[in-house]
Amino acid sequence: MSKKIIFSGIQPTNTPHLGNYLGALKNWVNMQDEYDCIYSVVDLHAITLRQEPAKLRAQTKETYAILMALGIDVEKTLLFVQSHNQHHAELAWTLSCYTQFGELSRMTQFKDKSAKNEENINAGLFTYPILQAADILLYQADLVPVGADQKQHLELSRDIAVRFNNAYSETFTLPEPYIPTSAAKVKSLTEPTKKMSKSDENPGASVGLLDSRDEVIRKFKRAVTDSDAEIVFDEGNVEKSGINNLLSIYSAVSGKSISDCEGEFAGKGYGDFKIAVGEAVADAFAPIQTEYERLIADKAYLEGCMKSAAEKSLRISGKTLRKVYKKIGFVQYQ
Repeated sequence: MSKKIIFSGIQPTNTPHLGNYLGALKNWVNMQDEYDCIYSVVDLHAITLRQEPAKLRAQTKETYAILMALGIDVEKTLLFVQSHNQHHAELAWTLSCYTQFGELSRMTQFKDKSAKNEENINAGLFTYPILQAADILLYQADLVPVGADQKQHLELSRDIAVRFNNAYSETFTLPEPYIPTSAAKVKSLTEPTKKMSKSDENPGASVGLLDSRDEVIRKFKRAVTDSDAEIVFDEGNVEKSGINNLLSIYSAVSGKSISDCEGEFAGKGYGDFKIAVGEAVADAFAPIQTEYERLIADKAYLEGCMKSAAEKSLRISGKTLRKVYKKIGFVQYQ
């Protein structure tokens, strides 16, 4: 029996952080044996916000190397850079002709991002859910890992696929959401009611995967907690958001249950607890950082992996695009 296909992508904007790792990327690694995984560094999506060219190039390579350092096996998993495959942009244009303006107008992320980016509300910011649909549908993905903020976009992808299939016969697989039960929801260290974000302007709010050991521990030492002195998990209690967040992080990186973590720190102060969490995170990052440094230093190998992946992605996506072009009536030249 063939494995189900999973597609997911990550933007190369700033270094992936602890929240990305525990909430998504750790699962990307774990899914490789059970599914046919296709992962992409989605740099086309990144340019809806203005990017510095040299920085974007560097961060694209950095993100690719980090994913490999985490354990993405390029021998069995397709890991490619989105802009290396022109089929994504081509299918996105085609699908835009099968997407209603009103559907895009209802996308809450467009409203949120427009509010934060008033000086550059560009057409790409409005239409990028169609590019997301193309990313997924090109590979006939069965499953797409999604968080709460992406469910609406996956539903749009399904709506577009249904509309096209109804018009031209079965062409696209209808993707289903994949919601891992083990994914940790990591919050900001400075505002623990908000999720940890790569775009947070406060450098102390997130912990980057490439942060030094001292930097990691320093950020956890300064993490917001509360005036209570008890290290207990109290879900739903806003006052305990900081401690809840730290306990969740410690549990995720140590592999211990929340109750075991509470028992370990019973009677101890917040200071000792925050240092312990920082040290546990730094220990988890250490082997990733060592492998990353090895990979990023080997430019020829990294670029070779990218080239091989681009060629493979073009072969797979090309089958879908040719089928689409034939069905809508384009003249085939080969």
